[in-house]
Amino acid sequence: MDTAEFRRRGKEMVDYVADYLDNVEQRPVYPDVEPGYLRSLIPAEAPLEPEKYDDIMTDVERVIMPGVTHWHSPYFYAYFPTASSYPSMLADMLCTAIGCIGFSWAASPACTELETVMLDWLGKMLNLPEDFIAGTEGQGGGVIQGTASESTLMSMLAARCKAVRRIQASNPEKSDADILSKLVAYTSDQAHSSVERAALIAGVMIKKVPADNNYGVEGAMLKRMLEQDKADGLIPFYLCATLGTTPSCAFDHITELGPICNEEQMWMHIDAAYAGSAFICPEFRPLLNGVEFADSFNFNPHKWLLVNFDCSTMWVKNRESIIGAFKMEPLYLKHENQESGLITDYRHWQIPLGRRFRSLKMWFVFRMYGLQGLQDYIRKHVDLAKEFESLVRADNRFEICAKVVMGLVCFRLKGSNELSELLLKKITKSREIHLVPCQLSARFVLRFAICARTTESRHIQHAWKHITKLTSEMLEHRH
Repeated sequence: MDTAEFRRRGKEMVDYVADYLDNVEQRPVYPDVEPGYLRSLIPAEAPLEPEKYDDIMTDVERVIMPGVTHWHSPYFYAYFPTASSYPSMLADMLCTAIGCIGFSWAASPACTELETVMLDWLGKMLNLPEDFIAGTEGQGGGVIQGTASESTLMSMLAARCKAVRRIQASNPEKSDADILSKLVAYTSDQAHSSVERAALIAGVMIKKVPADNNYGVEGAMLKRMLEQDKADGLIPFYLCATLGTTPSCAFDHITELGPICNEEQMWMHIDAAYAGSAFICPEFRPLLNGVEFADSFNFNPHKWLLVNFDCSTMWVKNRESIIGAFKMEPLYLKHENQESGLITDYRHWQIPLGRRFRSLKMWFVFRMYGLQGLQDYIRKHVDLAKEFESLVRADNRFEICAKVVMGLVCFRLKGSNELSELLLKKITKSREIHLVPCQLSARFVLRFAICARTTESRHIQHAWKHITKLTSEMLEHRH
């Protein structure tokens, strides 16, 4: 493909993408295929001779689209949203074209510097404490990770390193192995499984703190567990608090948890993967109160802030605590500006060495929407969730199972778990709308998350009609 053909095919691809997104609601949201469907549709080996572009695009519809779950359909209500906007897609094209691997400032100065500034921009939109802003003098700052799972792991590894060094400073005779065997991390029993996974990778113990009736962790419960564990000779070193849990979008009480962590010299990391985007709205910002006690904070603009995957933003109060844990300086990566206080080499902040120019997506989106446009987008999704909640509450066969704070509604059919399980099976099989379940207080619950950028009231009304129709058929059949 030469430049002339690339120009032509590029314009065609933009048209294909625009048509796909404009008409995605006409496609079944969930695919009707069996595992292994794709292998028989394409050859067993790569072609020896070049093939035609038109043939490849024909195969996109024949091979790929039948097996796609359409996350950007306004009838997709599963998991949490994954963000998408045209400015972000255009920025991603530019990122791919520039194609730098921005592991250090010297590897592409703009890649490093724009990221630092974009994390400051976003930090200020969230009204984060000054400690988290890099500026030109700050000790803290932000970084783009691939996912919230990576942010949790990085914070836990940094906390582990800090704890070992702190203990060895006053007890030099203690070995790393001796200390590591006693370290304990804590998180809510509602927290995402990635926190437990981080502890597995980090090789540390993790304990789950029981949540309260609203599915958030209170300070008193953590305090009791810490006292017991310290009495047993263990060393509490880390807490991952969640703002906006995956099952029900519940909020840990960080204004209570933060002072406890500070007093116990424990690292407090806040995972607000989904809910964090909403903190740019003043009415939701109080939910972030207590962040001033945290050592690190993370959320995913690639969920709810119109920046396409992947873009998970993480801030630390003291960047030395994260850089110091992972710093390696082979000669081939050194450059003459690396000790400058104005720049950082982001390879020290992450697991991989290589990194894409992801901050371009943030720059394009923030400039083309403005803070006001982003706030309007969040508020619209919250309004749609409230609309769905009121539809559920008006039907006495159903019940709401958790407080609706943002764009997630947890509901179920009254009665046994089996009823809601059967209803979800029917919903999935119909392929008209897509939901996933969760478990709350031993109840099987359906999660209805507002996901697509193009979701409107009519889609919510249609989804509810579909759910109630399937419910009536199911209940009639049972009688």
